[in-house]
Amino acid sequence: MPQNTPPSPTPQPTRRSRRARRLLTRAALVGAATALCATTASTSAHAVINGKDSTQAYPFMASIPMALETGEGEGKDAEGVCGAALVAPQWVVTAGHCAQEAGTVGAHPKGTVRVGSEHRTSGGAVRKIVKKVVHPGYDVNSPVRSHHDIALLKLDRPVTQQPIRMADREARVGAPTRVLGFGTVVDVLDFKDWVFPDRLQELNTRRAPASACQDVDAATELCTTSRVPDAMACKGDSGGPQIQRVHGRWQLVGTTSGDGDADPHCATGPGVYTSVPAHRAWLTKVLAAHR
Repeated sequence: MPQNTPPSPTPQPTRRSRRARRLLTRAALVGAATALCATTASTSAHAVINGKDSTQAYPFMASIPMALETGEGEGKDAEGVCGAALVAPQWVVTAGHCAQEAGTVGAHPKGTVRVGSEHRTSGGAVRKIVKKVVHPGYDVNSPVRSHHDIALLKLDRPVTQQPIRMADREARVGAPTRVLGFGTVVDVLDFKDWVFPDRLQELNTRRAPASACQDVDAATELCTTSRVPDAMACKGDSGGPQIQRVHGRWQLVGTTSGDGDADPHCATGPGVYTSVPAHRAWLTKVLAAHR
């Protein structure tokens, strides 16, 4: 997952670098202590680390083009993307570290959101971002992974895609969920070897007990494990949705935040997701206040 501090060519599994492992990049991405560089996949492949191409339409899925400012002079800036979910015709929810302001070293939205496409760079509806509201409890400059990693982005005008319903309650431990994203398809530590798909990826997961994750806040975060061997969301999936089927319809239960263990490889450990039900009151308040 991403945010502030200069890039490092050989990321180490510190708490801050683990928080910085999700932001999707085409050239480079910065996280709490990590810059991510990679090429884009030209063909379909298993992704979100051992996930698969999306099997159905997810009209609420959104992608946010990102810009990286390294602060190291001309030619050092690059492009990336975060995931998001449409929760109202004019609003998407994403990670707090995907909604930072421009002008400081780190990654920030370039100014648009693409909604309702299974492709990262084409299709769907494209809208401008006119407002960013980050949860007041999130601290991008925290020396350890900050909780409340969630934000809302307002679009310049409504889209016609159907928003996803925000869940009232968290999935029970052991309940099946699904995560979506455009993260790297190759689980390697050298950022030069990361490969990112154009096609949206999905992975079946389960909610795990908080004890299965490291540095997780049981009251506001979801520890998540894969239902597929050696698979999990990875670099490039920040802010993307974790969803659950309730009465035959998808509901939003979480947003991708960070890693759940000290291992720098994505597939070997659980993931940490910001709980949408735990933040539903705040989300609803923001939506009502900025109609």
